[in-house]
Amino acid sequence: MALDELKSAIPDFAKDLKLNLGSVIGNSELPKQQLWGTVLACAIASRSPRVLTELEPEAKANLSPEAYTAAKSAAAIMAMNNVYYRTRHLLSDPEYGNLRAGLRMNVIGNPGVEKADFELWSLAVSAINGCGMCLDSHEQVLRKAGVDRETIQEAFKIAAVLQAVGATLDSEAVLNG
Repeated sequence: MALDELKSAIPDFAKDLKLNLGSVIGNSELPKQQLWGTVLACAIASRSPRVLTELEPEAKANLSPEAYTAAKSAAAIMAMNNVYYRTRHLLSDPEYGNLRAGLRMNVIGNPGVEKADFELWSLAVSAINGCGMCLDSHEQVLRKAGVDRETIQEAFKIAAVLQAVGATLDSEAVLNG
């Protein structure tokens, strides 16, 4: 299993990450599509070749073709939206909030999977990319759809762990290179 290979690559100084990786993926209570869509979207968002290389095959094996594509779409659209909306939020001039974005985001309206799953994946990617406006927006949509806080927390725990594993493994590859 690729998860075991990824865990074994984590250095001893990051033992907590190894344990957390096994927990957030191996012991997750999320339904299979929510889990593996979150894993794939976050692996992409982590920008870590090692994390993506190890986890993508298992994600693909556990997702329908539509869900696989939708998880990749969530990572792609949030890469754009998180920069745009985070910047708009951080600028001190409130007039930017009145300007039309003019950016296409059609996949959000028609992701090809259950809307709540896509929103969960988008929230997880937004956690990695640090967009507070996007996190609030996706969390509100999920809560209105009846998704509980524990499910939402599972998604951003996966995001946190995969981001940390990616940063650790990639920096170790450079330092030991």
